[in-house]
Parts: sequence; structure tokens; C-alpha cells
Amino acid sequence: MRSTQQFSITLPNEMADLVKAKVAAGEYATESEVIRDGLRTLLARDQAMDAWLREQVIPAAQALKADPSRALSAGQVRERLTTKRRRTGAGKA
Repeated sequence: MRSTQQFSITLPNEMADLVKAKVAAGEYATESEVIRDGLRTLLARDQAMDAWLREQVIPAAQALKADPSRALSAGQVRERLTTKRRRTGAGKA
């Protein structure tokens, strides 16, 4: 049984040019390798998002549901972000 499947896809010219440029630059041997790498990257991003939701967002939501007094107002969030931004030097030109 084959472990690959052939597809015919249509890309906008800008994306098609990018795929061709990656091969022409020697970064990839074939157009298929470019697409496969892009799909692997997409899969990794999706897995990272799933892990973040499972490991951070859901527990935080459950903790807030268990103790609503932990909630911050919009003003408190803005204040904390402003303080953090000043501490880290973010926003400097």
C-alpha cells in the first residue's frame, strides 16, 4: 500500500512564487517538500495551541469559576499590562 497521496492544488501567484523561490534557492529539493514543511509547521502550531489551551487556559478558567473573587477588572488588567510594559521596556523607540 502506498504511503503517499498525490494532490493537485491551486495557489495564489504570490504563494506559488514563494514555493518556487524556496526550491530555486536550494532550501528545498522540490515543491512538494516546501508544502510538506509548511504543513508540518501548521501541525506543530495547532499542537502548541491545543497544549496551551489544555495546560493553561482551561485550568485558569476552572480556577476562576471555583473562586470568582480572583477575577480582575478591565482597569486592573490595563494597569498590570502598563506596569509590565514599563518594566520590560516594551514600546521604546
